Amino acid sequence: MIVRVMGEDQYRLDDSYRAQIERLDEAAEVAMNAGDEAAFAGALHELLQAVRQNGQVITVDEIVPSDWIIPGPDMTLSEAQARLQQVTATEPPDATTK
Repeated sequence: MIVRVMGEDQYRLDDSYRAQIERLDEAAEVAMNAGDEAAFAGALHELLQAVRQNGQVITVDEIVPSDWIIPGPDMTLSEAQARLQQVTATEPPDATTK
């Protein structure tokens, strides 16, 4: 799986790390939705650490789509919330809902 860290690099991780990344990403999302800056910063730190420790940096000359995009290490809670709103606003509506 490919994980992009915003403002940084892309990392290639073995799929065996998917459950760990999902769990850490969920913790960051819960903290973000709760507006808990300290919990968000801690969860993001753990998520970034897992990606960096278990992934291999993809060189800039290799272009691959990302399976996951996560905030960069210096992104604040309010910046992450604003970025998520931008992404959500640009996504096409679900074709299954009418």
